Amino acid sequence: MNRVVVIGGTSGIGREFARMRAGRGDEVLITGRDAHRTDTAAKEIGARGLALDLSRPREIGAALAGVGRVDHLVLAGVSRDDNRVAAYDVDAAVHLVTLKLVGYTEAVHALRPGLHADSAIVLFGGQAKERPYRGATTVATVNAGVTGLVHTLAVELAPVRVNAVHPGVVGDSPYWRDKPDEVLAGLRERTPTGRLAAMADVVDTVDFLLRNRAVNGVGLAVDGGWLLG
Repeated sequence: MNRVVVIGGTSGIGREFARMRAGRGDEVLITGRDAHRTDTAAKEIGARGLALDLSRPREIGAALAGVGRVDHLVLAGVSRDDNRVAAYDVDAAVHLVTLKLVGYTEAVHALRPGLHADSAIVLFGGQAKERPYRGATTVATVNAGVTGLVHTLAVELAPVRVNAVHPGVVGDSPYWRDKPDEVLAGLRERTPTGRLAAMADVVDTVDFLLRNRAVNGVGLAVDGGWLLG
C-alpha cells in the first residue's frame, strides 16, 4: 500500500486519479480550497481530505504539517484565466502564476521531510505551452514554467523522481465536455488518432510516471498527437 497525496483532488482529473488509487487500496489524501467540498469528495472516494489553497502559499506549510511519509505526490491543482496582452489582467495573472509555480513548489517544500528514495512526484502542465490560443498568455507561460520546475526539482530532490504530464484537450473533463459539438468535432479532426484524450488516459499516464523507476525529469504529452494536426 502506498501513501498518495493529490494536491487538487476534489474535481476533474485529480479526483479521478485519487479515486482510482483509493480503489486500489492505497492510503490517499486529497486537498482542495474549500474544506466542506474537500471533505465531501474525500468521503465519496474513500480518501482523507485537507483544505489547502495553492494561491496562498504562505499557508501551505502549516496546512501540510504532519502529513508524514509520502510515496506518491501529484500536483493537479489548476486554475484557468482568459488573459491577453491587449487587455492584461494583472491580478488574474498573479493568481495563476502564484498557484501553479509558487504553490506547487511550496507544497513540495512542505512535504519534503516525508519523501524518501523511492518517492515520485508528478506535476500537471498542459499543451497550451506548445500551442497557445488567444487568451492563453498566462496559461501557456505557467505550463512552460512547469518544465523548468520539473528539471530543477529532479536535480534538487534526487533520487526522488519528478515528472510532468501535459494534457491536450481532454474531451470528457469538466472544462471541455460541455463545449459545443462542432468545437469538439473540429478538435477531433485535427487529432491524428481521431479521438480526444479522456480523463482515464491522463490518469493512466500519471500512474505510469509514478510507477516507472526509469522515467525522471520528463514532460509527457497526452494529446493523441494533437500538435501534429
